[in-house]
Order: sequence, then C-alpha cells, then structure tokens
Amino acid sequence: MVVGKPSPGELGEFLRSRRASVSPRELGITPSYGEQRRVPGLRREEVAELAGLSTTYYTRLERGENHQVSDAVLDAIARVLRLSADERAHLYRLARALPPVRGSGHEDRVRGPVRDLVAGSLGAAVLVGRRTDILAGNPLGYALWCLTEAEVAAVGTPEPPNQARRVFLDPAARELFADWARQAEDLVSYLRMATAERPDDLALHRLVSELATGSEDFSRLWRHHPVRDCLHTVRRYRPPLVGDLVVNEEILRLPDDPGQRLIISAAEAGTPSAERLTLLATLAASRKEQP
Repeated sequence: MVVGKPSPGELGEFLRSRRASVSPRELGITPSYGEQRRVPGLRREEVAELAGLSTTYYTRLERGENHQVSDAVLDAIARVLRLSADERAHLYRLARALPPVRGSGHEDRVRGPVRDLVAGSLGAAVLVGRRTDILAGNPLGYALWCLTEAEVAAVGTPEPPNQARRVFLDPAARELFADWARQAEDLVSYLRMATAERPDDLALHRLVSELATGSEDFSRLWRHHPVRDCLHTVRRYRPPLVGDLVVNEEILRLPDDPGQRLIISAAEAGTPSAERLTLLATLAASRKEQP
C-alpha cells in the first residue's frame, strides 16, 4: 500500500462489488433467448454503454489505470450503479486518491468538555474513536455495551477496548446484539469509509487486516465492500442483567475531533425497554459505588 492515498485496487474492488449488486432487469436489460450470464449483476460493457463510455476506458478504470477522471464520468457511473450518497462520496475519494482528511494524526485525544458531556449524559453514552476504540463513556453506556471491569479500566489508556474487535472476535457479542448481523455490517461500512478517508493511518489498516484474518464474517462483509454512514438507528440489545432492550441510537460526529463519534442510546418513554434501561442504570451506578 502506498501511504497517503488509497490503493488503485480498492477502486476496482468497489466498482466490481457495486456492479455485481445491480440487476440487469432493474435497468431494462433483458437477456437474449438462451443466454447464460457468467457474472452476477451488470457486465463491464453494459456499465460502459449505459454511462456513455467505451468498454476499454471503463475496464481501465476498474483496473485502476486511469487517474484523471472527470466529474461527469464519475456521476454517470454512480447513476448507472445506483450509488447512495455515501457510496458516491466513496467513489470520488477512491477515484481521485484524495489526501487524508484533516486531523488524521496518530492518536485520538478526548477533550475535557467532551469527556464531561459524555459523563453527564442522561442516556447511555459512549465515545468511539476513528478506529472504533472506546475512548470514554458513562456507567450506563458501559453497562449497555457489557464492558467488563478490565475493559472499563482500559478506557483512557494507550490500549483501550476496541468495539470492532469485540463485535467480530468476541463470541459474547453475538449474544449482546439481537441484530448482530446488522451491527456487523454497520461497522464494516464505517471502516470502509474510514480507511479510504485515512489511507495514511497504518494502525487502522492493521486493525482491518487483523479482523479479516480472525473473522470469516468480517472477511466476507469486507469483500462485499459496503459503504454507509450510520447516524441514527434502532438497536436491540440483550444485556444479561435486565434482558432485551430496544433503544434509539443517535451518532454525533464531533467536528473539531475528526473521526470521533458520540453514540447516545435511549429508550422510548413508557415502554418496557425504558423501565429496563432505568434498572440497568441503577445497577450500573451501584456497581460503580462499590469499593
């Protein structure tokens, strides 16, 4: 990998994955009688024709051989492949080999006011860094995510607990997340965006390699190349202390601390989940007070 810009191969992988996900029938392409298609989704020549490009040009683009790509070409490809806004931005970053985003230093540092905000949050709050390291949180946030005492003690140290490792490498995570598959895809989608935005972050790329080696699920999802920024969702947890919970999750990006995300979870008032979350907060507070 060339430090400081995305690998040319990433662009081809992304285009092939998105090309495979588009049904020819969606775009009005009907197979000839008796035709056997050898690839899922669209062929290169079909993408090229629909985007108004030559097959040779598009093939070179998938191979990472074209470095000066116009906005019009990228827009046409995005239209044919039906890319979402996040996927379109990802395409631009890969095609243009844009420089790393501002503030892509080596370490995540938590500012004091941010730490105070997290600690004083009424809901479950956890601050996560650009490599999905758990940087801070309140007792309810730690309890909802089922951090062990050792993991809580490691928050704020040079080796904090890492949420991606917990989800993919710790079997207990499959019990914690009732919708584990969606949580897993959300993480992979985020890491795809983060690695393209920060190609010079070697620690982030080492994390991806570790996860791909240690988890078949991660490797499979990574090959599929999902790209999606999750800013709010409904998440289902199963903390063993109180049982099933359904919470509304809001993810706030901190503009002055690029890559850091404040994840706040709260249950709808008057629901069983709200009662259980209140109980979990009481249990978490009592644990914290114990000597």
